[in-house]
Amino acid sequence: MTGSVKSLSRDRGFGFIRGEDGHDYFFHRSELRGRLSFDELKEGDRVAFEPRQSDKGPRAADVGPG
Repeated sequence: MTGSVKSLSRDRGFGFIRGEDGHDYFFHRSELRGRLSFDELKEGDRVAFEPRQSDKGPRAADVGPG
């Protein structure tokens, strides 16, 4: 799935992606792959990810350039 970075919490190492399906997906910096760097990521950047469901809600896994 693709989406765009909705928000980032740089000091805590996580953010949210608004998926093409209209849902918000939590992601942690440890889920980034390829050349994607959390420190260079900006709100509005397009990304591709694997949607997952966790006990806390929708989560993005394997987040890469979109």
